[in-house]
This record gives sequence, structure tokens and C-alpha cells, in this order.
Amino acid sequence: MTAVDRIERAYREDAARILGAVARTTGDLQLAEDAVQEAFARAVGEAARGRAPANPAAWITTVARRVAVDARRRERADTRIAPMLAAQLAIAEKAAADDAADGGEMLSGSVFTGDERLELILLVAHPELAQEARVALALRHVCGVPTARIAEAFLVAEPTMAARLTRAKKRIHDSGIRFSLDDTASVAARMPDAFTTVYLLYTAGHAAADDGLRRDAIALARDAHRVARRSESAGLLALLLLTEARQATRLTSDDEFATLREADRSRWDVALLTEGERLATEALTNVGAGGDGRYALQAGIAGLHAVAPSWEATDWPAIVRLYDGLIRVWPSAAARLGRLVALGHSPDAGPEVALAGLDADPALLDGPLAPRAHAARAELLRLAGATGEAAVELARAIAATRDDRTRRSLQRLLDAAAPEGRLDTPRTPRDGR
Repeated sequence: MTAVDRIERAYREDAARILGAVARTTGDLQLAEDAVQEAFARAVGEAARGRAPANPAAWITTVARRVAVDARRRERADTRIAPMLAAQLAIAEKAAADDAADGGEMLSGSVFTGDERLELILLVAHPELAQEARVALALRHVCGVPTARIAEAFLVAEPTMAARLTRAKKRIHDSGIRFSLDDTASVAARMPDAFTTVYLLYTAGHAAADDGLRRDAIALARDAHRVARRSESAGLLALLLLTEARQATRLTSDDEFATLREADRSRWDVALLTEGERLATEALTNVGAGGDGRYALQAGIAGLHAVAPSWEATDWPAIVRLYDGLIRVWPSAAARLGRLVALGHSPDAGPEVALAGLDADPALLDGPLAPRAHAARAELLRLAGATGEAAVELARAIAATRDDRTRRSLQRLLDAAAPEGRLDTPRTPRDGR
């Protein structure tokens, strides 16, 4: 691997973490971003002159801190700021030097541990910023999630999310807001934002079948639970572990998403299931202690799927009850749709009841969850025996999705429902769809 290759690898794998470390020194994401870009450019210049840094991530972090401090000195008339930043820089550089002297890589040292990333997420969670901005900034600049994935997680268009990120960074830069964690009360107040960030990080990794994002999310969830020790931190970690335990059956041999019905449960990770079930039980037992129970209830739902020996043996009535509780504390579109699917499979209700509920919630079929909602309606129609209408709904789901793997997965279900490619006309067309 050439020197330039090592720098490019550092950019791909470590740029977000480097940015977070510099932001901790400066308290200014916009300034930190400019400094990191300058440091990467200098690293490439050093490589061209045959003086490439042996450890690009450590070198770039140190140079970016120096660039940021120099920029702050130039732009601030208040000279009291510079000595403070210089002192912080000296401490950080000494830590990096000690790490290098020990023969260790900076990425495995104190700067880039899971604890540090959790701290950076908490630092970004400044109360003067809107909650969505706090979480989005953490996802982008601490966790390195692409803007497009963040937009999907918040169910908005990518340009909209990019504009929000830019405005949030500018607000921080212009207003003089500085990230600081003063006391345990501040940490406790900001922890819910950290939970949301970790949850959305895993969600992005799950949707994209990205092992790295999911792995980072689980590491951060473990750190959050160790620090917080709340019912909600236990529930969040349980939810992620129980979902991760099923990853071996997440994709088919053709790289398409498999349904839970199709999963070979003998391939699920027993160790993750056991740990997840224990944490879910702990979380559900203490719902309301340190949170509203959102993650505990979601973990309970995942746990009921995990303990069922087969799809047919799933305790759907119990899942519906948990969804009822979840909607009371988190009445999101995803929770409402999940409840309707469970209701359709429950012997206490059935697909006709669920279809009526879905039709009475048009926001699900017309909003950002439209692909999932149409696919769910197709499943409910199939259960009700309306196979022709089910095929039409699958076609609508395909037309509404932009993700290639999801589209191929839905097409596989449609091909199985209509082998000849012929779609029957729906008996009860809905609003022209």
C-alpha cells in the first residue's frame, strides 16, 4: 500500500472520527471541518515530497488541531481564547506522542475508543440546537453516516437534510455555542439524544446491510448502557442485539432481503439472542425508569420474534399489546405500521381488521414509508385471500422505492405471487392508485 493509499484509507475510514476529535478541541464543527480538510491536503503534499506520515490518522488529527487553533487565533480578538485552545492542543499532542512512543496506533488509543465517540455525541447534543439537528450532526460528523442515509432515517429529502446540517453548523459557528459537559446532570439530560443517534446509526446500517455501521452502533450502545445504566439503555442494547442475531438470514443467496417468515432460525446467533433477551427482560421490568420505555418495548417485540420457534408459532397477540404500549409513548409511522401488520396476523383480529386500520391511516400509504406500507398491505391482502390485489400492492411498493436491493426483493415476492407477470385489477381501487 502506497503512502497516498494509506491517506485515502484514513479519509474513508477515519475522517469522521478525526473531525469529531478536532471538534472537541475547537467546539466548532465548521472550523473543525475546514481544518481537517486542510490537514488531509497537507498529508498528500507530504507524501508527494516523500515525507508521508507513518500513521496518517494521528498525523492528520494533530495537524488539523494546529490549523484550527491558528485559525481561531486569527479570527478572534479576544486573546484569552488562544491560550486555552493552545493548552488543550498541547494535552492532545502529548497523548498522541505517548501513544506513538508505546508503539500503538492512534485509532486504538484514547482518542478513538467507543467512549470517546459517545462523549462526542453528547457534546454535539447542545440544548440550544433543535433535537433533529443535534442527532443529525452526531450521525454525520461523529459516526460518519452519509447525508443521504441520515435523510432516509429522518424521512426527508437529501437536499433538505444537507441544508439543515449546514444551517446547524453555521449556527454553532456564528453564535459562539461551545460544546462542554459540565456535570452528570448535563450528561443525563443529553443521553436521550445519544440513544436516538445510536438507534438511527444501527437503522441505517440495517437498511443498507452495512456491517460496519451496525458494529459501530452496537459498540456505542454498550458504552451508553455502561455509562447510563437506565432501563432505556438496556432496551436499546437489547433491541440491537436481538436484531443483529438475525443478520445471518437477513439476505438471500441472491443478495436480496429475506422476509422473517423465510428465515432459517437455526442460523440465528444464540449468544446474541441470549444476551438480548436478558437485557430486554430487564428493560421491560423497569419501563419508565429513566425513559419512556420506547426502546424497552421495541426490544420486547424483537424478543418475542426471537423466542418463537417458527413464524407460525409467533405470539402475535402479545406483540400487538406491546405495540399498543409503544404507540402510546412513540406514535410514529413505523410503530403504527408495525402494529397493523401484527394485528393482521393475530387470531384476535385478522387481516380484514388490519386492512381497515391501514386504510384509515392514509399518511402511511402516501408518506415516506409508502414502500413498506404498500408491501404490508400486500401481505394483509394475501392473508385475506385477495391475491390479485396483493400483487397490485407489491407493484405499487416497487414503484415507490428507490433502493435497488429492496426493489429486487419486492420483485421476487411479486414474481412468486404472479408467475406470469399478469396483475389482476383490484376489486376496490383506492383513490385512483
